[in-house]
Amino acid sequence: MSVRALVVDPSASTAVRLADVPDPVPGPGQVLVDVSHASLNYGDLNDARSGRVPVGAVLGADAAGVVVRAAADGTGPVVGTRVVALTSGAFAERVAIDVGALAEVPKGLDLAQAVALPVAGVAALRSLRAAGLGPDKRVLITGASGGVGRFAVQLAARAGAHVIASVGSAGRGDGLAEAGADEVLIGLEGLQRPVDVVIDSVGGPQLVAAWNLLAPGGSVQSVGWTSGEPAVFPPYATVGPAKSLASFVIDGDAGEDLAVLTELAAEGAVTIEIGWQGPWDRFAEAAEALRGRRVSGKAVLEVA
Repeated sequence: MSVRALVVDPSASTAVRLADVPDPVPGPGQVLVDVSHASLNYGDLNDARSGRVPVGAVLGADAAGVVVRAAADGTGPVVGTRVVALTSGAFAERVAIDVGALAEVPKGLDLAQAVALPVAGVAALRSLRAAGLGPDKRVLITGASGGVGRFAVQLAARAGAHVIASVGSAGRGDGLAEAGADEVLIGLEGLQRPVDVVIDSVGGPQLVAAWNLLAPGGSVQSVGWTSGEPAVFPPYATVGPAKSLASFVIDGDAGEDLAVLTELAAEGAVTIEIGWQGPWDRFAEAAEALRGRRVSGKAVLEVA
């Protein structure tokens, strides 16, 4: 038996193609999920070309669908449960998923919306937590119109922080004030007062500028590098009052954080913006739109 999947293929224009792969065999603590939706992240595009995901392997991390086989060890959701997961090899019709990597999707939340949460939502939640988010903090979020950025704006605002959203153009700032941003800036133009927290997904010169704006004791969380440009720090830029630049990656099971995020989304406390949605055989179109920064929020693939 086999299932269709999006696999890494360096010879393809996007380094990804649809192919048949073996039907997954779940381990004792895994459920089988029939995937209905997947979400494309900027990191997926880099994984397809960097070698991090081997040639022929299934790409992706965000999946949502319905459990068709419960875990053999008795843990996790029962057959028929709608779930969302952060798991490797997510871009397939059927995926074996660790029970700790998924959460049940509450009633009232569509799977197409839920699937936008795993990588972007968990990255926003955990990076803010790691940076020491609090109601008295000034929080700068770069790349605020993207998936991580829009969730970070909302979560920081819910925590009572003063939120500064940085975007690449005026049009990219649409909806960010309504999402909770106190200030919406193009780049870092006009920002002079120090900030306590930076959630940066742009990298390059903007990361250096954000570092220079960081108050003593503050933290920059580097969650992405969409600019593709080097960050060159001038001499002595890192000498002075203590502050930190931390690399970020999602480690460990995401199920508990996904449960928090899906509940917030179901309640309307966190809104999900889908800037592109279509069948997964239009992967190249979605990838081009994402690389060209023409997607506000998330890109969602409908799995055939």
